[in-house]
Amino acid sequence: MKCLRSWFNSWSILFGISLVMLAATASASQLPDFTVLVERNSPAVVNISTTQKVSRDNSPGNGVPPNLNIPDLPEDSPWGDLFKHFFGEPGEGGPEPFDRQSLGSGFIIDSDGYIVTNHHVVRDAEEIVVTLSDRRQLPAKVIGSDARSDVALLKIDASGLPTLKTGKSKDLKVGEWVMAIGSPFGFDHSVSAGIVSAIGRNLPSENYVPFIQTDVAINPGNSGGPLFNLAGEVVGINSQIYTRSGGFMGLSFAIPIDVAMDVIKQIKGSGHVRRGWLGILIQDVNRELAESFGMKQPHGAAVLKLLPKSPAESAGIKVGDVITEFDGKTIYRSSDLPLVVGSTPIGKQVDMKLIREGKEKTLSIKVSELPNDEEIAKLDGKPKETSTNRLGLSVEDLTPEQRRQLELAENGVLVSNVVKGPAFSAGIRRGDVILRIENQDIRNAKQFHELIKSLPTEKSIPILVQRRGGPAFLAIRIPEKK
Repeated sequence: MKCLRSWFNSWSILFGISLVMLAATASASQLPDFTVLVERNSPAVVNISTTQKVSRDNSPGNGVPPNLNIPDLPEDSPWGDLFKHFFGEPGEGGPEPFDRQSLGSGFIIDSDGYIVTNHHVVRDAEEIVVTLSDRRQLPAKVIGSDARSDVALLKIDASGLPTLKTGKSKDLKVGEWVMAIGSPFGFDHSVSAGIVSAIGRNLPSENYVPFIQTDVAINPGNSGGPLFNLAGEVVGINSQIYTRSGGFMGLSFAIPIDVAMDVIKQIKGSGHVRRGWLGILIQDVNRELAESFGMKQPHGAAVLKLLPKSPAESAGIKVGDVITEFDGKTIYRSSDLPLVVGSTPIGKQVDMKLIREGKEKTLSIKVSELPNDEEIAKLDGKPKETSTNRLGLSVEDLTPEQRRQLELAENGVLVSNVVKGPAFSAGIRRGDVILRIENQDIRNAKQFHELIKSLPTEKSIPILVQRRGGPAFLAIRIPEKK
């Protein structure tokens, strides 16, 4: 009996191990095999290298740190040429610009040489070189680029190229397998895979892209490369990573291909991208705000400000309204509204639901085209910047909100930029508030500009600035013009 029991126990253990191995084999067989997808699609993925001209100077943020004093060196010193190369001759405007190179990825959408990548990959590039899978290197030109969506369209002089098939990003589901091909850190045709972590993700600095969030390993150099579904279709363009180390940390973001192809279509058609616009500033509605607005639960976009002569002002929208629906689409968060409005055809008349003083209201609004940043700044009444080369700085008027935060009644102008010159040498930096110059109060940028015209040269002039909440006197000397 004891022998029989021992045999039975041994058989049970073996049977259990077999079941575990069988289950493991079954699980492994259910994991996706990406080998075919890689073989089919890699030839249409390209490496993009760019060259930009970058200037070295002694301005803040460039060249030598402002607190580093370059020593006086003998004329025959072997270090002389090195310092001149990096920092320029004393008193000169700095050395000549140097070339900076960067890498990215892209993919071919047309056999005649049209390539899609990120806007930030080719921004400010003076030279763009595309390396194909067969190792050919061809110069590329930018057909069009859109900063707001981070999408760019390039063209190379070639034909008969392999292309990728685009899918529909709107059909993506959270948990679905996806794969990326690109050139992280310059390593061509590197493949990584993962799942869709979230869809419709809004990032703080991006208002017009509902990003696809994945846990695919994306690193510098992957930007502009394709994100595939298991059918081998491009569903996104890898664009950003969330990182504290500079490398992949499990949060990667891709531009939905539906958004990207709409941008590409507009670039091909007119050379630029048009988006809908209402002309309002908005914020999220939390639980406390919802209660104060007479809402049962927090949702929608609360209107903070109306820009003058905007569609919102014409439609009768008021500060304090909470927009809950636009053109039949529910607005759950404030970040939903720019996405919906931006994709609305220009000139379309749509209905919009909102809550005003606890009551639901419907307004009709005609969507207009989103102006450029300069036009929006003018509508928003942002202070005009005044620049002067005599001191080497730019100033702008303080807004009422800035005066309130700084506890300033009337005096002061904000330093918006400082370049190499008397102001920088005196220690004035961007963000300082200039209160007085040579015992005269500074009221606004216009008065500041007039005052500095009459300042004496070759004499130390007291200048009172406010920095980090406290005032400080600095001495500035304006050299005589030669």
